[in-house]
Amino acid sequence: MSSAREEILSRIRKGLGPKVEDRDGEYAAISRNYIQAGDLDAKARLDLFEERLQDYGAGVHRCTESQIAETVARVLQARKKKSLLIPEGLPAEWLPPAPPDFSREHASSYELLDHSEGVLTGCVAGIALTGTIILQHSPRDGRRALTLIPDYHLCVVFVRQVVETVPEGIRALADPAKGPLTTISGPSATADIEMTRIQGVHGPRTLDVILVEP
Repeated sequence: MSSAREEILSRIRKGLGPKVEDRDGEYAAISRNYIQAGDLDAKARLDLFEERLQDYGAGVHRCTESQIAETVARVLQARKKKSLLIPEGLPAEWLPPAPPDFSREHASSYELLDHSEGVLTGCVAGIALTGTIILQHSPRDGRRALTLIPDYHLCVVFVRQVVETVPEGIRALADPAKGPLTTISGPSATADIEMTRIQGVHGPRTLDVILVEP
């Protein structure tokens, strides 16, 4: 009986792989020959980011920091949006005078989120090469449900947040292993159903991005 038990435990240990302390060494030994930093200047990097977003079908609007509120108003007027949900920590200076109306969201039901007209948030980083926006769900980014359930997402991205490559994007995050991350590359879309492209299956059907320049 004892020998059978030892054999079973031995197989379990083998299946679990090396000890944690050994894994740290193995991780450090992994070859990292991939490109870890880009070489584009700031203008080219921003142009590439905008091009990728537009390729995905996102609307892109550039402005200065003092023009965020008026740009938000203009975009929402074009989209015929009368009210939007916003995270608790979104800066008040980003918001134009009503209309539209803005409601700070906290633990709303999924039904309420689903019936909202959309959401306005910030982000933590943008990746030019892939046209990806990263949310780390800080008070400015909003909780994960807030950015996945509503059908419309308006996101403010500052030029200083835009990097060129994915490794640079990951390094831009504060403690990336802590809490969930959401990566957005254009409006949500899938072609799994009969190879027909359908938007809005796994997240917002429509994405607008405000790029804030100095």
